[in-house]
Amino acid sequence: MNELIDKYNRHLNYLRVSITDRCNLRCLYCAPGGLVPKLSHDEILRYEEILRIIRLGVKLGISKVRLTGGEPLMRAGVYDFLKELVAVDGLSDISLTTNGVMLYENAEKIAAAGIKRINISLDTLSRKKFKHITGYDLFEQVWAGIEKAHMLGFDPIKLNVVALKGHNEDEFVDLARLTMTYPFHIRFIEYMPIGNAQMMSRDYILAPDIQAQISVLGELIPVTRKQMDGPAHSYRIKGAKGEVGFIPAMSQHFCHTCNRLRLTANGQLRPCLLSDKQLDIRGPLRGGASDDELKAVFISAVKHKHESHPFKPGSPSGVHDAMSGIGG
Repeated sequence: MNELIDKYNRHLNYLRVSITDRCNLRCLYCAPGGLVPKLSHDEILRYEEILRIIRLGVKLGISKVRLTGGEPLMRAGVYDFLKELVAVDGLSDISLTTNGVMLYENAEKIAAAGIKRINISLDTLSRKKFKHITGYDLFEQVWAGIEKAHMLGFDPIKLNVVALKGHNEDEFVDLARLTMTYPFHIRFIEYMPIGNAQMMSRDYILAPDIQAQISVLGELIPVTRKQMDGPAHSYRIKGAKGEVGFIPAMSQHFCHTCNRLRLTANGQLRPCLLSDKQLDIRGPLRGGASDDELKAVFISAVKHKHESHPFKPGSPSGVHDAMSGIGG
């Protein structure tokens, strides 16, 4: 029974968990210049604390968990943690988001832990642009990791592309064309005003414009949504092995279907990505709170979930915390 039902009758069964705020890239839209303060070691939830919170969430109705960061593969002990997470009774969907930098050397460990679904951030197929967007010349390394994950049978492999005008809009067709030869899900994400990225309104490219560009590859046939699907509007190009999707976070709010909460690296429950509202669960947990008292924090977070976020393309950022600590 799902006890995480908000006042808009949304059943919240999805928890995104940031296990670290550390990252080995400095992307333009997340950490430009690396100017993001780092959490101290004591501030970050320990693995046993994360597992306790997740188990309590499962008792309340959480059935889907995605691990994020920062870059989750940077955290020591992550592969043993993945094994423990996979063993949690009641979770039907466990996945991992990574920037791919450490994927090639660790893909077997991820698979051995029982993870089958991964999302990889990849905003360009150009080595030069990759260095400009992320701050590091690591495109070949990331692509090698993607190829290895494909070889090992991860499914689905979702490649997340943040649409940035002046940076990668000339590659949308090439990125979508990957679905003709790979069973990948290429997902184009509208930029969201979070943290200190300082992107301007001119940097926005909206989902309808991206879709119009990609349509030169052929008719985009809608894909039937599954129960645990996220917010992407998904399509398949005729003859393609994979899918293309569009996440219109700014142009077409999908808040009415939002089924998620977020657990930040420093132990805060956030009802919405695009809001600074959060409830402390680390403090009560470390203060000896009972399971029922910690469940009450979940229930309170649900009560604070707004009907929708207020942002539109060009809005100034209303979210001051960095994406790296929230968990994208």
